[in-house]
Amino acid sequence: MKLDSIRREYRFAALTKQSVAASPIDQFKEWLNDAQRANVNDFSAMSLITAQAGAFPQSRIVLLKDISVDGFTFFTNYDSQKGKAIEKNNKVGIHFFWPELERQVRIDGIAEKVSREASVQYFKSRPLESQIAACASAQSATLTSRSKLEEQYRSLQNALQGEQPECPENWGGYLVRPVKMEFWQGRESRLHDRIVYELVENEWKIKRLSP
Repeated sequence: MKLDSIRREYRFAALTKQSVAASPIDQFKEWLNDAQRANVNDFSAMSLITAQAGAFPQSRIVLLKDISVDGFTFFTNYDSQKGKAIEKNNKVGIHFFWPELERQVRIDGIAEKVSREASVQYFKSRPLESQIAACASAQSATLTSRSKLEEQYRSLQNALQGEQPECPENWGGYLVRPVKMEFWQGRESRLHDRIVYELVENEWKIKRLSP
């Protein structure tokens, strides 16, 4: 399947060192708000990249659940492949892509578990069905069949009788503290704008990169 003739020009916007916020978190919030206003599908979805020594990097889509001055928070099963990878190497990558706005953001950061209190609070805010699913599924473990998973779900659902389950001990959030963030804006003739923030001695330095 040849795709070499598929291309388009990028003309949506421009990006300069003078136009961006002093803080990459503030700049990210502005772009995320733009994506939401533009009705970008799953605008809070992000690729999470993990890597272990001697192994292939792994990437998967997760949903961003909070942004603060400290960084980016998502939730998962700590016994999943990504949880085990972070346990061994907490240097991770995050990537957002909003094609409707011709924008992407790449983040390098350090992942750490959020407090148990924060994990429980978010778990209880989820729909009951999602809570049950989190308890019924041993995420990333080999599964003999889908019917087995559905059986585990129904069994737990019946046992709870409409009550909320307890948040599993192996389920919770990660906060990714950024050390480097790159903002990419597509431009004509592939002369794209790339603005990078890098944390140097607790201060964000801003520079432009060649496309």
